[in-house]
Amino acid sequence: MALLSEPSHVHKQEHTCLHVADQLIQAGYRVRGTSRDTTKTAWITEMFDKRYGEGKFEAVVVKDMAESGAFDEACKGVSGVAHVIPTVVNGAVNAATSAAKQTSVKRFVYTSSSTAITAPRPNVEITISTENWNNEDVKAAWEPPPFEAKGAWSPYGASKTQAEQEMWKFVKEHEPGFVLNAVLPNTNMGEILSDKQPASTGGWVRSVYNRNLNAVKDVPPQWMVNVKDTARLHVAALLDPEVENERILAFAHPYNWNDVLAVLRKIHPDKNFPTDVEDEPRDLSKLNNSRGAALLKAFGRPGFTGLEETVRENTAGL
Repeated sequence: MALLSEPSHVHKQEHTCLHVADQLIQAGYRVRGTSRDTTKTAWITEMFDKRYGEGKFEAVVVKDMAESGAFDEACKGVSGVAHVIPTVVNGAVNAATSAAKQTSVKRFVYTSSSTAITAPRPNVEITISTENWNNEDVKAAWEPPPFEAKGAWSPYGASKTQAEQEMWKFVKEHEPGFVLNAVLPNTNMGEILSDKQPASTGGWVRSVYNRNLNAVKDVPPQWMVNVKDTARLHVAALLDPEVENERILAFAHPYNWNDVLAVLRKIHPDKNFPTDVEDEPRDLSKLNNSRGAALLKAFGRPGFTGLEETVRENTAGL
């Protein structure tokens, strides 16, 4: 059994969390998900029961993830943990501490973020790698007021940076019986598994489809990744014995909203979409995403899914 830790009311990563659970069940695993209130996540259990039959997914209560020992009961009897919560540092370390108490836990996958490496820097040519850390956002997040508008995203980037750093520090200092891997996705797009779920970043494409460019006007150009690929990389990090102590980049292709509009016009030619954003910048960062592509190929995939297929999945049924 695999433990998937994700509180029901933290929506930033729920899009990813559901796909990780879905891919694990497809791989033959039973999945236990955490929630602060299982009455609010009953629809998730019902969805997976309907897709795969009863008993493949169960939800357990973790009321306060920042509390010491919060994940102790949830970790009992599981063989791997995927921590998908976009959370405070204490919550991540508490989950690792609980996992370390269970000899059955052999793998721990932490869902980090592209923002643990760098904040988006449109029109700036930079080279990034798994050796980089987003120290700029950490510094900005701890600066005294007044706060600059451009620093509004800094607390998230800082929290992901510091939480991941603390995870690696925990493993180094405590030498637990599990292997730690981290998956660092950029903008997750793709299929929405249920209309009941908060769409998170998957909702951005749907906003553009619905002609609401205002909803994404403050979202800078970045790299995108199909959320199913992100989920597959979590499964690889949990199951592949050759993946040890790695930071895996889930970066497929750079994009901006004009690229998304071009794809939408192609796959929905009868619909009227807004004109392109004037002088929209681009993400010019360079990186090596071959490790993630190779792991996806081991799943029988051709590599990372392209923008067109991803947007098609993201808008299916609309």
